[in-house]
Amino acid sequence: MSITAKNVDHVAKLARLQLSEADTERFTDQLNAILKYAEKLNELDTDHVEPTSHPMPLVNVMREDNVRPSWPIESVLKNAPDEEDGQFKVPAVLE
Repeated sequence: MSITAKNVDHVAKLARLQLSEADTERFTDQLNAILKYAEKLNELDTDHVEPTSHPMPLVNVMREDNVRPSWPIESVLKNAPDEEDGQFKVPAVLE
């Protein structure tokens, strides 16, 4: 498969880009080089390679969730500029 200037113009139109003739030619060459490289990958023997969703094993690195006592509400609200009913009181953001 190869990319033509018509393909590049079509994609540019979909992306609402205006490309000059030189840009169209350059992108056509670049996209064809990418496809040529991808075709080289088809030459690899992958018959005995197990399919994977990720190249490295994924491990959950989070710590265990341990229940601990909370800080006393008096200590938490000690430096609050304003509090009401054991909660931080802040200026209204909606009218």
